[in-house]
Amino acid sequence: MSSVTNFRGRRPLSGVRVLVGRARHQAGALSGELRKLGATVLEIPFIEIRKPRSFEPLDSALTSLLEYDWLILTSANGVEAMWERLAKLRIKQNLKHLKIAAIGPATKKAIEQRGIKVDVVPKEYVAESVVRSLRWRVKGKRVLLVRAKVARDVIPRELRRAGARVDVVEAYETVVPQSSRTRLRKALKNPRRRPHVVTFTSSSTVRNFVALLGAARANLAGIQLASIGPVTSTTLRELGLRVDVEAKEFTIPGLVEAIVRAAGSRGAIR
Repeated sequence: MSSVTNFRGRRPLSGVRVLVGRARHQAGALSGELRKLGATVLEIPFIEIRKPRSFEPLDSALTSLLEYDWLILTSANGVEAMWERLAKLRIKQNLKHLKIAAIGPATKKAIEQRGIKVDVVPKEYVAESVVRSLRWRVKGKRVLLVRAKVARDVIPRELRRAGARVDVVEAYETVVPQSSRTRLRKALKNPRRRPHVVTFTSSSTVRNFVALLGAARANLAGIQLASIGPVTSTTLRELGLRVDVEAKEFTIPGLVEAIVRAAGSRGAIR
């Protein structure tokens, strides 16, 4: 199953409260799919997207795009930020000379919506799979990686080992939304709002959730923690949290399917 249409006529998440912690402007896709399946959705962002402190490194790279052979984008946020700067700088260079890699379908869609062809999408939507897809194609090539301020170094490290010249530039940064701290703690204490499931769509959402929660971890007893994939799951475990549900396909529809599957196999998550 890859979308809510596979559950047509069924509402397998009726009576299930799900906490969605995506950034405010991105929560709609996950929340919408969950609601279609009957879930009661509580949105409290664990992450806030902000502009980098300086656009100088990104702007410098964008004004030199003709010097690159490959462009790698690892999120829809990165795509949006990059195209905003292209417009701001009034850069109208043709990107058709570039080979473009997107880490997953959401990033690919964001790029294609801007009329640009995507050449590579890895089989698994994680950094290691990007490396496997590109390792034999980038030797001697110049690669531009556009990403968040805080991110894993797997892609640049491994592609450099493969012989590529890799420039990494920050297009945005993620921060902890302090306004969510009180809302989160109140929701966990209120029996009528307390979620049955908390979703995590990136390692950043996990780290920020832990920061927002502080010493209130005991309030997670009986709540299922749902991860979008293995990298996010690793972060949950590293920070001492369980992984009760993990998506087999590392996408929003895959996460929804995993939650539905868990609800069904356990006689509902309640």
